[in-house]
Amino acid sequence: MHTGKQTGMPGQRVELASLINRGLEPEDDSPAAESPVFTDDPFKLGVASGEPLPDGFVLWTRLAPDPLAEDGLGGMPDRSVPVRWEIAEDEHFRKIVRRGTASALPELAHSVHVEVNGLKPARYYWYRFKAGQEISRAGRTKTAPPPYADLAGMSFSLASCQAWYHGYFTAYRHMAADHPDVVFFLGDYIYEYPINENNLYRDVKLSDAHNAKTVTLSQYRLRYSLFKTDPDLQAIHALAPWIVTMDDHEVENNYAGVYSQYNPSVEEFLKQRAAAYQAFYENIPVRSTSIPKGPDMLMYRRFRYGNLAEFNVLDTRQYRSKYPANERERLDPARSILGKAQEQWLFRGLSRSNAIWNMLTQQVVLAQIDRDTGPGTAYSVDQWDGYPATRDRLFSAYQTCGIKNPVVLTGDIHRHAAADLKADFNDPQSKTIGTELIATSISSDGDGAETDSLAPIWLGNPHVKLYNAQRGYVRCTMTPKQLKADFQVLPYITRPGAPVSTYAGFVIEAGRPGLQRIH
Repeated sequence: MHTGKQTGMPGQRVELASLINRGLEPEDDSPAAESPVFTDDPFKLGVASGEPLPDGFVLWTRLAPDPLAEDGLGGMPDRSVPVRWEIAEDEHFRKIVRRGTASALPELAHSVHVEVNGLKPARYYWYRFKAGQEISRAGRTKTAPPPYADLAGMSFSLASCQAWYHGYFTAYRHMAADHPDVVFFLGDYIYEYPINENNLYRDVKLSDAHNAKTVTLSQYRLRYSLFKTDPDLQAIHALAPWIVTMDDHEVENNYAGVYSQYNPSVEEFLKQRAAAYQAFYENIPVRSTSIPKGPDMLMYRRFRYGNLAEFNVLDTRQYRSKYPANERERLDPARSILGKAQEQWLFRGLSRSNAIWNMLTQQVVLAQIDRDTGPGTAYSVDQWDGYPATRDRLFSAYQTCGIKNPVVLTGDIHRHAAADLKADFNDPQSKTIGTELIATSISSDGDGAETDSLAPIWLGNPHVKLYNAQRGYVRCTMTPKQLKADFQVLPYITRPGAPVSTYAGFVIEAGRPGLQRIH
């Protein structure tokens, strides 16, 4: 696994890495400290799993008997707490296959990351944690299949953009009913904005501590705690492993590499980014390879599901070039949305792939979207349109290396959309070389509507085959012959209990790039 250019603050990674290394104990009888007596349930933030491999996964929890304690520490004492964990082959925990003790450390907000290996591929496991006399809910997860197995099929869901204050996470309740093999989260797990009467659509009251932009580590920790109290989010985390990437709002809106649009100095912004990345690590089931090094965090990585699919998880924020000041800069071939090291890692991996489906799991829209409905052109420089040279290099790699069945999975825009990827977006008759599936938000922007004022702009691009402005998620099933995507929508989310329906369904046939609408 390769990183991009590091930006400094080297001491923090050594410190955090050493904490993680001593945080996992192999035996139940070697606790790191005496177990406390809790006055309330310490597992109020739930349990989760992620990063599935053929022989294991990451298990996560975070102790927080008072999740909304304003210091962001969840009501925990300033000392290490032993947390026992166990994994079973059955939901009743009659056949335990792994167990151990991890240290929940105050330096990491009493979060626990257990990296498990040595398990069987392509099967379900159940897990739970114990701290003191308190036992967590049981979670279920699933290992990936063997890396070169002939896999008959798999299912997965796409989610992004979950502004807790804009409504309920009802979409996750319906996603859980689908029982996906894995959930891909495409960015904006939290939002950094102040929460107040102007944007709080849930029927709850919050303290003034939430009415502030997140900048410090304690503020980011509190924001994750708030979002993770949602029962539907906890339920889907406890049902399936997640593979997560972040976009901008885990740090700050529209940041580009080391640059903030709000004009703090680079040094000030990197301090904020370091706090944001640490809070992300503390609250997401990712591996120790993603332990932050100050303001740097390795987030691009690759997952294999047999011979069926290879998923390249990208980071389009941390290494991107500064936003262009003009059209000449936008077209500059030296600019990148991925950074040189990540581009090389991606293209090298694609060139070696023998998977039937080659997937990019990433944040912002890759297809060209001309936003001028007249004779001129206008592009969003926050998306891949701001970095067309990177897109050209990717498409060249697709064609030069003969990459089979490229599909891009995207979030960010709070809209469902689907597009054919063209060799020349300015020529509708040019070759279709791949497909992009764009998932709407779980809750961001409130209830939404079937259409809105942006629909003519998007649908004015002939390669765009779908546009919908409701909330929801994308349900996918994949076989060696086809990928089927159902765009699931909810009529409202500003009150709980909404039903779900399929707004549109598409099939992509293996060996035949392009979207075929089936309903």
